Amino acid sequence: MVKTPDELALMRVSGRLLAPVFEMLDGLDLAGMSTLAINDRVEHFITRDLAARPASKGQYGFAYVLNSSINDVVCHGVPSADAIVRDGDIVNLDITLEKNGFIADSSKTYMVGDVSPGAKRLLRVTREAMWKGIRQVRPGARLGDVGAAIEKHAKANGYSVVRDYCGHGIGRAMHEAPDVLHFGRAGTGEVLREGMTFTIEPMINEGTRGVSTSDDGWTVVTDDGKLSAQFEHTVAVTRTGVEVLTLRTGETPPKN
Repeated sequence: MVKTPDELALMRVSGRLLAPVFEMLDGLDLAGMSTLAINDRVEHFITRDLAARPASKGQYGFAYVLNSSINDVVCHGVPSADAIVRDGDIVNLDITLEKNGFIADSSKTYMVGDVSPGAKRLLRVTREAMWKGIRQVRPGARLGDVGAAIEKHAKANGYSVVRDYCGHGIGRAMHEAPDVLHFGRAGTGEVLREGMTFTIEPMINEGTRGVSTSDDGWTVVTDDGKLSAQFEHTVAVTRTGVEVLTLRTGETPPKN
């Protein structure tokens, strides 16, 4: 859905508010914390420090403000007092925020303590893949260009791209048109227009792309038990290219 200049200005406010949530998390030692404790810390920060609303809480019956996905959990991990983040884990924290009626959505996969070289490489390539996709965004480009760039980079590094979940348009609603696939063929798909806002959020697996949903109806895990990583930003198509609405202070895109 194309946003007016006034709507886009409000989207920027939401994105600028969401960014420091991750900056706050960057300063925490996650080792030994339960994912529920992380959830509660984030909820307090969003509601008290930022005077905003955690947009995920209550949506589709979800009771928490974030998804916490550890190791082989691909996405939609449910915070729990029993899920303790351990040294050597990777954990994706996927967080949304609403202010003035508009929503921003972002996620980051954290390395906790002494992480294996394989996990470090997976995170690096996943973050690079997200930025490969972001760099395709400009008026006149196509959504297939975004997915093709992400898939090419993941496959070149020996990884697979999850196809069961995708990015999405975002604005007054969390999920708007269009769907933003993280695989595909360049030159295909919807043409991008100035004012479109959507997320780019590739989930990259260390092994095969097969995933399954756990009995809780939310938690998605890799079928082979290998690691999965994800990074996500909300972006806007501008007259000259792309604006990353959820960019964090000091965050610099990879050079390649």
